[in-house]
Amino acid sequence: MKKIFNIKHTIILLLFIILAVRFSLVVNTLWLLFYFIILLFTDPALARGQFSFDLLDCFFSVLSALTVIVVLIISEFGSNPLKKKLTYLENRISFTSFAVIILLICYILAPMVADTNPEFQKNINVTRLLPPFSEVTEIISTRNSEKINNDQFLIMKGKVVKNSFNNNILFADSVKNGTQIIYYQKGSAHILQTEETADSRPYDLGQTPRGLDNKDLLRGGGVKITSKMFLLGTDEFGRDIFSRLIYGARVSLTVGLLSVLITFILGSLLGFFAGYSGGFVDSFLNRLSDMFLSFPVIFLIILILALFGNSILSVIIILGFSGWMSLFKIVRSEIIRLKRRDYFLTAKLMGTGNLRLIFLEMLPVIAAPVMVNLVFQFGNVILAEAALSYLGLGTGGSIPSWGSMIEAGQGYIYRAWWMIVFPGLTLFLSLFIINNLGNRIKIVLNPWQRK
Repeated sequence: MKKIFNIKHTIILLLFIILAVRFSLVVNTLWLLFYFIILLFTDPALARGQFSFDLLDCFFSVLSALTVIVVLIISEFGSNPLKKKLTYLENRISFTSFAVIILLICYILAPMVADTNPEFQKNINVTRLLPPFSEVTEIISTRNSEKINNDQFLIMKGKVVKNSFNNNILFADSVKNGTQIIYYQKGSAHILQTEETADSRPYDLGQTPRGLDNKDLLRGGGVKITSKMFLLGTDEFGRDIFSRLIYGARVSLTVGLLSVLITFILGSLLGFFAGYSGGFVDSFLNRLSDMFLSFPVIFLIILILALFGNSILSVIIILGFSGWMSLFKIVRSEIIRLKRRDYFLTAKLMGTGNLRLIFLEMLPVIAAPVMVNLVFQFGNVILAEAALSYLGLGTGGSIPSWGSMIEAGQGYIYRAWWMIVFPGLTLFLSLFIINNLGNRIKIVLNPWQRK
């Protein structure tokens, strides 16, 4: 019986929802890409100066979403080679696979999922410690942006790329829009000026402002007044919790993937070398791994980061080099076991070279335990990164991290519970999903374990 709703359908549905919600952002990004290509040919120097990682991130996220949707829709109809290569996506959707899809979407499409820069803060007296689903009035000065950015590329870039500060945006509790625009912030009223919103003057409620010419006030044509919702609330600096969670997922998954890659290279090579060579080399490397396993690695990591400074690169390298021991033990034991098998000895007596023995006889056998170990190691690295960020030794204060968010929310646990609950819940669910994924992979690669 054909499965009605599978993994492929889930991915298509989620991507369509994101494209529908962020439709204007997708259209603006495509226009921005078009203007940037033209700028590369007309003014290469300006194009190089305007190019940044945030710009590349916006291009990549939109193009990735559109490409995945097109590929999956094509593979859905008819019989084609692409459909045969994506047979796994025909499996029934489960909680684990759905959660993994959500994590990957947040990782790849972060600029589309989160509509705010994770470090953006403005008018803290209005946006500070807002509970979930809170709304504030957002005043956008359209006249200023058009006056400053008279080039189409720069105008579109200002709409697509979200900066950590924007002088053309102002948050207020409420707005009175008549012959003059008056906005209210925590009990004080302000008049919006034409030159810069920063020049607005406060006056006491119930009093009429005097000495101001209405000609100098921004009218409805110069501003756009809308509402801004903070889905999961804000922190002590007025930053959006939801955006910080999305970009924090990027940090955790990036640190986990790159650290596991280092662990895989180091543990596999040393395990192969020790198990295949034997003798003194095997004994030395085995005792070295035992020494690292007997010593609490977290203390060594904290010592190194405290001495040489903390950054995302240093955290990746240190966590990668501190987790090779368990993989080394697995690879070494598997190689020693395979060396005694009859088919391996026969292949060696027939004159098969060492490289062919390793790649054709050993790698396929040890692939399953190595893959399962790396998945569990991935979860351990994410937890270690969160612990280091909680202690102030993680990726640094300029990059949002789940651990640093939990640490920041600890001081506001009674006043702003959402600051610690949402990052903690996200970290817990991520670790649960990764460990569950490791168990599923272990069962798939070892059929005899199925009940």
